[in-house]
Amino acid sequence: MITVGLWVRLEAKKGKEEEVANFLSGALPIVQSETGTAAWFAIRMGPSTFGIFDVFSDEAGRKAHLAGQVAAALMTKTPELFAGPPVIEKADVLASKLPTGSAMRATY
Repeated sequence: MITVGLWVRLEAKKGKEEEVANFLSGALPIVQSETGTAAWFAIRMGPSTFGIFDVFSDEAGRKAHLAGQVAAALMTKTPELFAGPPVIEKADVLASKLPTGSAMRATY
């Protein structure tokens, strides 16, 4: 059961938009290895506005993700790629629907 999530809002520096898109896309293999991350989405909401939304079955999974490789890389890359620090918000999941069976993955 999914109980908690994270919403991260990111604003790319001018001229760094495609680097941010590539950085976020490149994080997928790392996140796939995180057993506590139930679902993870890297999204683009506008020309320079990006986000990450991920969900977990419990607080331990969320804490592990926040202490993991993607979060560390995000903080390391912040001065280079982003107009300001990531805005990280914790969320309680009230209801969810996830695919059952084999994982669904979008390819571009």
